[in-house]
Amino acid sequence: MKLAIVRQKYTPYGGAERFVQRSLAGLRSQGVEVTVIAREWAGSYGAPAPAADVPGGIPNGILKVNPFYLGRTWRDVGFSHHVQRIVAEGRFDLVQSHERIPGCHIFRAGDGVHATWLELRNRARGAYAGIARFLTGRSPWHSHVLETEEAMFRHPSLCAVICNSRMVRNDIARRFGLPDEKLHVIYNGVDLAAFHPGLRDEHRQRVRADLGIPKDAAVILFVGSGFERKGVHTLLRAFAAMADKTAHLVIVGKDRGQDTAEKLAQTLGIDERAHFLGPREDVRPYYGAADLFCLPTIYDPMPNAALESLACGLPVVTSTTCGAAELIEEGKNGFVCDALDVAKVSRHMTAIIAALGDPGLAAGMRKAARRSVERLDLASMAQIMTDLYRKLLERQP
Repeated sequence: MKLAIVRQKYTPYGGAERFVQRSLAGLRSQGVEVTVIAREWAGSYGAPAPAADVPGGIPNGILKVNPFYLGRTWRDVGFSHHVQRIVAEGRFDLVQSHERIPGCHIFRAGDGVHATWLELRNRARGAYAGIARFLTGRSPWHSHVLETEEAMFRHPSLCAVICNSRMVRNDIARRFGLPDEKLHVIYNGVDLAAFHPGLRDEHRQRVRADLGIPKDAAVILFVGSGFERKGVHTLLRAFAAMADKTAHLVIVGKDRGQDTAEKLAQTLGIDERAHFLGPREDVRPYYGAADLFCLPTIYDPMPNAALESLACGLPVVTSTTCGAAELIEEGKNGFVCDALDVAKVSRHMTAIIAALGDPGLAAGMRKAARRSVERLDLASMAQIMTDLYRKLLERQP
């Protein structure tokens, strides 16, 4: 079976890209020959070797597609046209795209629905929503994405959509009218061997010492890039509202607006307890140092960071517009609330910290967190995807 996976640009900090990379070994163990079509791939964890021709002319590893462009609209259009030509050549049995490209056989909706993201972002911007809508409506890139998204979901070649949460599945069905048989909910896989509760013993003391955090202080962790979408400002305000003024907040992730977030932390008087670490290729030490994970995201189909946190035994506070909410049992392994409800986010973090002060409750929450993702191991997720590929191939004439 020859499968091509399309992702325009890989970065080791991106959730969707990390899912692709981690899936490769599992897919290959199932007898699937995987080629990645990308402009650029930079990573580790056993990334495929550079492209090399094999009998039959099928590239083995990376097939670089990097046409010249100026601006992100031209970038996406050019990449899409090249991928569409590759699909038309029939070099692969199935082409699974993680980008919105009409004509591919499978679309993995890892980034969700762009139209939904714009609606939720406008809601979060409050008084500035009208200006945001005006600018969005006149943006060539947003217009291109919305048009391409519509064309992709309507295209007759689309055989299946892999949705990484029921939230995304239901949204696509409602907006585009796709039949049930085309929509498949397959959660992201988690490396349960790499992310586990034992990280607490391995890293807790060292990381806290490095950051100047007292060993008995509660530590709230955020991991994610794209601070506006992930709700960092809500998190900062919720953290500032907590009665516990000994707790610390650790923010791991890359964002152009980090300076703005740091200034907000200063305004709120929490800058000495809010640690902005920037991107980290290996986030495991920070899971080990933390007591809970908080992601009040405006929109996130299924963040890997939430799954990794649960795998490490961390209770999670997240939003109703986050796919990971489907794994949360209220009060057992975390809490869910509206992404913009600062007071509830603050109360939920406070409640978890209080529960973790009781050894019995703490052990129960950590076990419940780990148990909620134990079925999402990489091998199981790869098997589910491979079964889907085989079914799709059987239907082809």
